[in-house]
Amino acid sequence: MSDATLHSTTQYPDDFAVQIADQIESFLVAVTEVARGDEPDSAVPFLLLEVSQLLLAGGRLGAHEDIVPEERYEPDPGPEPDVDELRERLALMLDPVDIYSEVFDPYEPRKAPVPARISDDLADVITDLRHGMVHYRAGRITEALWWWQFSYFSNWGSTASATLRALQSLVAHVRLNQPLEELDGLDTDQGLGDEILAEEAGRVMAQEIAGPLGLRSVP
Repeated sequence: MSDATLHSTTQYPDDFAVQIADQIESFLVAVTEVARGDEPDSAVPFLLLEVSQLLLAGGRLGAHEDIVPEERYEPDPGPEPDVDELRERLALMLDPVDIYSEVFDPYEPRKAPVPARISDDLADVITDLRHGMVHYRAGRITEALWWWQFSYFSNWGSTASATLRALQSLVAHVRLNQPLEELDGLDTDQGLGDEILAEEAGRVMAQEIAGPLGLRSVP
């Protein structure tokens, strides 16, 4: 496998770490800017792009050999920054398409889809990434890479992948002029099955949300 797709930290420690950190930092800055709401007309396409680029970094971490931290116990990175305001801003901006239907593990048969929120997903991903960034900025490079790789497998990789599918589906519904099922009012804390989702889902035409979310239908 080429160095472009699989690096060894023993051969290219600085290059790999810097590239991963740059991609993660770019995502953190971009999503924070989107959540400010200054340019709501471009929110969804921009999030689609940023999540796609983040998953490239995740793929590189996933393809990498196991990264082993230098210390036996993880150094305390301090208190986690609050992401509630960012989560709430994203939820407000993405209404009424924030809630989507997701299957957690495609290799577990007969698992019913459950409601999820794009705003919750992005906030959770940012929490994981910021945790590793604290180590990186403190000079604990291997610790940061270990955390990003571990949390990619355990949480933010699958969460970002689900978010990407939701954003891509949203864009596709609009561009293809297909009706979009609305999931407003569903409680994401409940384990709702596919039948209940179908019963409670309203019908919303894509063009009704295209303008506010920065999407345009193909004539």
